[in-house]
Amino acid sequence: METQLVLPKYSKTVVLKFVFGQSDGGVRFIGQRVVVGGWVKSSRAVSKDPVTAAPDAGVHKDVTCVEILQSRFPFFRSILKVLGGAGQQIRDKLDTDLPMPPQLTGAILQVSDGSCVANLQVVVDSSLAPPGRIMPIGTCILAEGILQQPSTQGKQIIELKAEKILHIGTVDQDRYPLSKRRLPMANLRDSAHFRQRTTTVASVMRIRSALTQATHTFFQENGFLFVQVPIITSTDCEGASENFQVTTLSGKGKIENQSTADDAGGVELEVMKVSIEEKTKQVEELKRTDSNKEALAAAIQDLKKTTELVSQLEAKEKAKSGKPTSSGNKDKVSEDFFSCQTFLTVSGCLHLESYACALGKVYSFGPRFRANKIESRKSLSEAWMVELQMAFSEIEDAVDCADDFLKFICKWILENSTEDLKFLSKRIDNTIVDRLQLIATGVVEYISYTEAIEFLNEVTEKQFETKVEWGVSLSEEHESYLADEIYKKPVIMYNHPKEIKPFYTRLNDDEKTVAAFDVIVPKVGTLIRGSQNEERFNVLSTRITEMGLAKEQYEWYLDLRRHGTAKCSGFTFLFDSLVLYATGLDDVRDAVPFPRSFGKANN
Repeated sequence: METQLVLPKYSKTVVLKFVFGQSDGGVRFIGQRVVVGGWVKSSRAVSKDPVTAAPDAGVHKDVTCVEILQSRFPFFRSILKVLGGAGQQIRDKLDTDLPMPPQLTGAILQVSDGSCVANLQVVVDSSLAPPGRIMPIGTCILAEGILQQPSTQGKQIIELKAEKILHIGTVDQDRYPLSKRRLPMANLRDSAHFRQRTTTVASVMRIRSALTQATHTFFQENGFLFVQVPIITSTDCEGASENFQVTTLSGKGKIENQSTADDAGGVELEVMKVSIEEKTKQVEELKRTDSNKEALAAAIQDLKKTTELVSQLEAKEKAKSGKPTSSGNKDKVSEDFFSCQTFLTVSGCLHLESYACALGKVYSFGPRFRANKIESRKSLSEAWMVELQMAFSEIEDAVDCADDFLKFICKWILENSTEDLKFLSKRIDNTIVDRLQLIATGVVEYISYTEAIEFLNEVTEKQFETKVEWGVSLSEEHESYLADEIYKKPVIMYNHPKEIKPFYTRLNDDEKTVAAFDVIVPKVGTLIRGSQNEERFNVLSTRITEMGLAKEQYEWYLDLRRHGTAKCSGFTFLFDSLVLYATGLDDVRDAVPFPRSFGKANN
């Protein structure tokens, strides 16, 4: 019995994923009439050699040098006509006996609709459309025809014999940025509006979509409610990051960020700032002079580490003393759109907790923004994050939830994105599937922050570029050493120093560490940051003061402790980093549709 193709809703075109996803690769649909829409990935012309008269039998015909040359190089025809110099006899011979250029009779196109890795071969006769118009890479075509067995040898098992061309979207070949040759991922970033037409980026985006679906499925199946937290906020959630300020006072004077101290004290901090300026100039000089890539990469990495260290020192200085907003600054704020200082949110945890204290278990999924002027392969100015908060739970509950979530989402991708994983394993990284299975079926290693510091300080076979010191966040090289080289599996590190975690994290009994944890995975580094929140009003209020934060910003959050406080815990999941982990990419800018990073916002 013939299997009928099922058309998707809201379109009259068949989806190639449905066709090629059958057990026989779509052979069962041969003979059916379909409409296919997509973009040309590659093409070749079909030509027909002109018929020439056969020489008289038994008559020997001398072949001149002129005839040999023209039979090999047809484009000599016009030159020989001018320079032949043998009179009318030679010119007549050129016009009658020598072969004409082949005649194009059609085109064979490899067309992708973006639904899967595979392309559909489409055969188009020249009577339907001029081959030169439909063959360029990137051309959009909508064709109606009959599915049939391939007319040419190749890896295709079905093809479309076009009978009607319903639409042609031509391209300007001189300006279209994509070509037949494979472009480096870094080059494709400058064409973020076109790069998804490449097979690699299309596979990455389909996996990203599957991870999104898996995220919502996990939380919905486990009783969480989805809550949209605000993107514009008057609260600095973490207190130590650089924020994007939201204002309509352009040209009327900049509002000073009241949560940032004017000058960080200490000679060491000032020296480090001078060092940043010098290293920035060095990087710019290397870029300008087009020096070797290794030297430039090393200089950028050195600048990044110095900048991170300065940020940590500034946070410590900021914790010592806050600075109130000047009266002049208050006057400017009152004229602004919201009549208060507002930012793009760096985290929705505080707002989410207010809903957890009414609805139980809640989660959010959206963009978060940081204005850190750092070039990094693993961080963006606009990053997508999954955040959750659970009432009546402690840190152990958050750790268990994070572990279950990671296992679920990796199993989901292994089961639902097999073709894309297979393609990316060949094109990008052949260890992708093994890494996903490592999380899906393996166990994690637990280690405290203090134990990690002690362990790293005892390492002798490796020289770290960044000094290992208690009270400072581990660098990427430290995390990589633990997860990639020592344990070779995910690591959960807990009980961090209070200075390097947000103010709302619950203070432990030793009053030096807090109930926080990081999930560190091979290749990517930190993938999840979680904690139990401080439910004690006095302790939370003291922590806000210690970190030099403007307490008036957090009065609404303190109200949650004044009225019906409850123990809450949760975590933040770095979604873009998971896409890196699942696809084998090295740069997070290639894992998001339209990357936003320091100095780059092209679309």
